[in-house]
Amino acid sequence: MFNTIFPKIHKEGYKFLAISILATFIILFFSNFLGLVFILITVWVYYFFRDPERHCINDDSYLVSPADGLITDISEKSGPEELRLENTTFTKLSVFMNVFNCHVNRVPSSGKIEEIYYKPGKFLNASLDKASEENERNYFKVKLNNGEEIIIVQIAGLIARRIVCEVEQGQELKQGDRIGMIRFGSRVDIYFKNKKVLAKLGQNVVAGESLLASE
Repeated sequence: MFNTIFPKIHKEGYKFLAISILATFIILFFSNFLGLVFILITVWVYYFFRDPERHCINDDSYLVSPADGLITDISEKSGPEELRLENTTFTKLSVFMNVFNCHVNRVPSSGKIEEIYYKPGKFLNASLDKASEENERNYFKVKLNNGEEIIIVQIAGLIARRIVCEVEQGQELKQGDRIGMIRFGSRVDIYFKNKKVLAKLGQNVVAGESLLASE
């Protein structure tokens, strides 16, 4: 119960939480009302950077969600040209994270990070289609244990200004392992082939737990 109410936070959140707490104490000296507002902001900062443990299915015949949020797109698309996959057709599924979702991202299935490619860009609303092509983003090509490849793309949003990557090329990961986070509103796309989509458009999903697709 304690861990549910007071989850641990991601290391990226420590400095933001410290700044928010300091600002709250200073403002309380001048205004109780504004101090209350900053207390609420501090609580939001704490929960934004929460990093709870997740209970993964541990079955690589499924893909679990890489992010908390709302499924905003399920479609057939060409792969990212940044990874030289523009001539390959994938099923693309997008998960939009609002500012109240947990923003820690996870790998959908066990495998090896074959390639990581970071591309700077704009900061459009992450729910827009063109955000996939114009926003700051980070690509992961993951070779699954069955030999197939999936692509995970972290996309910065309207407010987000930093994508945090926590894994390295060549690293072996288990299903549900953390790969990084995006600060303050964003989206994660996943590209895959040869799987049956289980998720539905408009569905709310949980990183590391919700099932997106199966063999």
